[in-house]
Amino acid sequence: MSRAARVERTTRETRVDLRLELDGSGIAEVATGVGFFDHLLTSLSHHGLFDLLVTTEGDLEIDDHHTVEDTALVLGQAFAEALGDRAGIVRFADATVPMDEALATAVVDVGGRPYTVLDLSFSSDRIGALSTEMIPHALEALARTAGFTLHLTSRGRNDHHVAEAAFKALARALRNAVADDSRREGIPSTKGTM
Repeated sequence: MSRAARVERTTRETRVDLRLELDGSGIAEVATGVGFFDHLLTSLSHHGLFDLLVTTEGDLEIDDHHTVEDTALVLGQAFAEALGDRAGIVRFADATVPMDEALATAVVDVGGRPYTVLDLSFSSDRIGALSTEMIPHALEALARTAGFTLHLTSRGRNDHHVAEAAFKALARALRNAVADDSRREGIPSTKGTM
């Protein structure tokens, strides 16, 4: 059974069309109009081995906020839909990824409990066209609609490396957490439901 989802969202501020395949090969086609955000989502796809197709048209004449936020909300919704009842998955995972001087650690629970704890050290206001304040905001939006608990830390001297290492660590943790657990039957919770 394919673990995939297609989610579309249209508001007066944005139009997002997103397709996600959890059991993919890391193919990404991402076009949000915010180049560095595209780069981060492409890294998430590549290192998580998720196939991801995203087209977002947003009110970039105002700023990047609505475009980034709505894309992240839709991506989270796609994860939730693709996971379905979350039966038979590993559920918990962590990963630590270096990128030159930067080091990021992501710890996730994809069991339906949305919560985010972030510690990302940025020293500038922007990376390309992406406001650095939008990176934690996007991660919170993603975790909320996906139903993920996310603890993510990234430190370094170069903001590009800090952000990219964070998304790579998240990708590796999610890849492991959403994987099929060959020893697990049913829901990975003592409650019997998620």
